Amino acid sequence: MPQASSDENQSSAAALREMVEDFLYQEAALLDAWRLDEWLALFTADGRYLVPTTDLPDGDPRKDLVFIDDDMVRLRARVERLKSRHGHREYPSSRTRRFISNIRIKVADGAMVVTSSFLVYRFRLGESSPYVGCYEHRLKRVDGELKIHHRKAVLDLEALREHGAVSIIL
Repeated sequence: MPQASSDENQSSAAALREMVEDFLYQEAALLDAWRLDEWLALFTADGRYLVPTTDLPDGDPRKDLVFIDDDMVRLRARVERLKSRHGHREYPSSRTRRFISNIRIKVADGAMVVTSSFLVYRFRLGESSPYVGCYEHRLKRVDGELKIHHRKAVLDLEALREHGAVSIIL
């Protein structure tokens, strides 16, 4: 009988991994297609999007400078600006292609923390810019669906000299 329990745990872990991977790949596809309203719908009502500076990747946004620290109000405003002519750095929109790998899932005390590596290529005005780093997603189940409670994109770049500001959603 212990074998059945072990098999059930492995099956459950595999199902969770598949669900999380599908979620991350769907999120990447929505961002690459600039379906930003659908991407916003992946967040919980109290969701947060954070991009720390390259020199302080573990910085605390309450006391340290960060590139982006958006609650849902600011994130909605960011999406609206990116969809309009007012987002000058992204009008017309850049083309992007995202690659997600090295997905790790930790579940403890009802919280699900997912880390992964990313490579985002941004193509604009005949130039390409690679953004490399890691994501940390804190996911929750809401009405049986995975939702993003907290999304952190940590860039491995030492500086954004070639890139300028981060104008796309990483």
